[in-house]
Amino acid sequence: MGKIVIEVLYPEVANLYGDLFNMKYLKQCFEVNPEVTVEWIEDELNGKPAFASRDDISVIYMGPMTEYSQELVIEKLLPYKDRINELIEKGQLFLMTGNAMEIFEERIECEDGRNIAGLGIFPLYAKRKMFQRYNSLLLGEMENMKIVGFKSQFTHTYGNNEQEYMIQTLRGDGIHPGSKLEGMRRNNFLGTYLLGPVLVLNPELTKYVMRLCGVESPKLAFEEETVKAYQIRLKEFEDEKTTLQ
Repeated sequence: MGKIVIEVLYPEVANLYGDLFNMKYLKQCFEVNPEVTVEWIEDELNGKPAFASRDDISVIYMGPMTEYSQELVIEKLLPYKDRINELIEKGQLFLMTGNAMEIFEERIECEDGRNIAGLGIFPLYAKRKMFQRYNSLLLGEMENMKIVGFKSQFTHTYGNNEQEYMIQTLRGDGIHPGSKLEGMRRNNFLGTYLLGPVLVLNPELTKYVMRLCGVESPKLAFEEETVKAYQIRLKEFEDEKTTLQ
């Protein structure tokens, strides 16, 4: 198989809810596959991202951040908009969790009347309501996989993602209350509002990501434990007695 290259964008600001452990767990998973070696890259906010000049990145990841940090990240990524579009069209794997996906939308509408321009890669927009935190569980389906996860956010995304969604919700809301389509997807660009250890919670999703990186028969770190925990959580989320909000 060879080398896997994991690129983490701006972990000094994009690591709310401990989401960086998605990639740390993914790295552990790659390491239990003996045919794989791993290179780990952390891009600094004031530096040049590795994807700008390298074509061997396996997965590009960014986690959730504060609202102020969103503006900084948009500023830093804007010079690379064309490169990001090029990589998406080529099938580069991106994984964005929490409000990181809003960076790639057209704008973020603020309560004070400001509109923060995003990268405009997806024809969607976000609305902030800083005094209305939204917390919920989600059960959904993607590529015949049942997905479980959590949300905690001040923003929701609006617009038509019917052709470019990541998860079909079975219980819970999608990109905004009332929507049944969660996140965004174009080729191998995956964006979702789900937070925290999404890959730890969803072992089949982790294997799916590993296969996109070229590992044909992926093995997971702590596979028995993660599968058992997933089965327990899935049963809980499927139970109509479980309150999602």
